[in-house]
Amino acid sequence: MSLQMPRRPRPSLIASLLAVACLGVGGGVLLSTSLSSNNDTRTVVRQVTVHDSQSASTTSPLSVNEIYRRAYKGVVELIVSNSGGAAQSQGSGFVYDSNGDVVTNQHVVAGAGSISVRFWNGNSYDAALVGTDRSTDLAVVKVSAPASVLSALALGDSSKLVVGDGVVAIGSPFGLEETVTSGIVSALHRSIDAPNNFTIPDSIQTDAAINHGNSGGPLLNAEGRVVGVNAQIRSESGDNAGVGFAIPSNAIRSVASQLISTGKAEHAYLGVTLDSASARARVAGVRSGTPADQAGIRADDVVTTFDGTEVSNSEELARAINAHKPGDTVSVTYVRDGQSHTVKLKLASRPS
Repeated sequence: MSLQMPRRPRPSLIASLLAVACLGVGGGVLLSTSLSSNNDTRTVVRQVTVHDSQSASTTSPLSVNEIYRRAYKGVVELIVSNSGGAAQSQGSGFVYDSNGDVVTNQHVVAGAGSISVRFWNGNSYDAALVGTDRSTDLAVVKVSAPASVLSALALGDSSKLVVGDGVVAIGSPFGLEETVTSGIVSALHRSIDAPNNFTIPDSIQTDAAINHGNSGGPLLNAEGRVVGVNAQIRSESGDNAGVGFAIPSNAIRSVASQLISTGKAEHAYLGVTLDSASARARVAGVRSGTPADQAGIRADDVVTTFDGTEVSNSEELARAINAHKPGDTVSVTYVRDGQSHTVKLKLASRPS
């Protein structure tokens, strides 16, 4: 997604991607899948209550062409090979800063032996993995490219999006680099599962066309700022059906800065699994030795307040936990057998 004439796509790669994109689709069953050509991540999408949010911008929105012209030089294509040199996945990403850091999805670079990054001008450069975070499906790679081709994209504030806002996706679906599509924010505060089965809250749902190969590419708002990283689609066929999901930019901002600084990202950890079938934040299980276990929280307890914030369902509890850091001391109020209890505990660091 350039002012140049589009380059001819690689036929062998596209054929491979088309074949992979249709694997494992059962009759009439809706699947949520990752968007890279390495289609081994399937997730469950849960609908949650949408809360009010503020307007994304008070300025006049840019046209799709204007957004594209401002952003296309910052969007890249990633080709990931295993240790034997065989290409195993293809995805997208965007330049995060002038140091050559590129943000993409964790599932795009999982198991990488080597990574090649292709820029808007057709030139490719080797990249090294900086760090990955399976809890948010985000990764950072550093590319050895000259400063002249590094055009960093600015992050927007995903919390200011409202349903109906216009958005633009740029990436390399099926290896077709420099592809731009547009749509709207279809819903907010969606909850999707990360590659390690933890919840990614506040994900953005969009009807902008995204397919396998769009993974890691930016979702841009009407000001041309990155408000999300395209990560998953929900589809019967495995291809675009108008329901896509992006990891919000506010999560990108936090995780990318940690990965660049230390090579890893830490998340607060309570140690409970939640009953996804319950309308409330009902505890399904407690892992031994975790803060919840040490504080006496048990299965079937219903969490009602987390550190002063009322929670009415599992997604709100996950959001409240994610707002804290490992080592924070918090109070948790839960109901057991009709009786309310409050405990204090110190949050741990989420296991990988």
